[in-house]
Amino acid sequence: MTYATESIHRHCTAQCRIDSPLGTMLLARTGTGLAGAWFESQKHHPDAIDAPERGDDPLLRETARQLRAYFAGEIDEFALPLDLQGTAFQRDVWQQLLRIEAGATTSYGAIARTLGVPAASRAVGSAVGRNPVSIIVPCHRVVGSSGSLTGYAGGLDRKTSLLRIEAERSRRRRGVAELELH
Repeated sequence: MTYATESIHRHCTAQCRIDSPLGTMLLARTGTGLAGAWFESQKHHPDAIDAPERGDDPLLRETARQLRAYFAGEIDEFALPLDLQGTAFQRDVWQQLLRIEAGATTSYGAIARTLGVPAASRAVGSAVGRNPVSIIVPCHRVVGSSGSLTGYAGGLDRKTSLLRIEAERSRRRRGVAELELH
């Protein structure tokens, strides 16, 4: 069990499962904020969490609402309090993920350089892979240095789908912006 998973198990106060176009997701919260959003059977899934199933929890309900809006193309960014459980380095990497705009990608090496540790792209990759808040902390926007799709804890098929959804939205928005300029 990883540090983040152990911490989530200790601090989680409520959880619920929701359906998404890419499969069932488990949402988990602490008293501070959203601590987890995992696809069923993804790597580093915390398995059973000893916290009550609370589909009526206000934060979990709001998370589900924003995820539905994301998949419906209504939002690109999330406005949720987060309680990211991980090491200091992991949290630094996850903060960098939050800076990647929808429809854009970056590489593990670019994140390592931004953090001032250019030789740490593998460590960045490990931290990205352990991101406990899928989609909302957009680890799917990180690709290999050549632009190739690399691992995704939720599966490459989901990563491809998420990138495709966001790229299509960006193209539509650019098209609308170009029409408004004429």
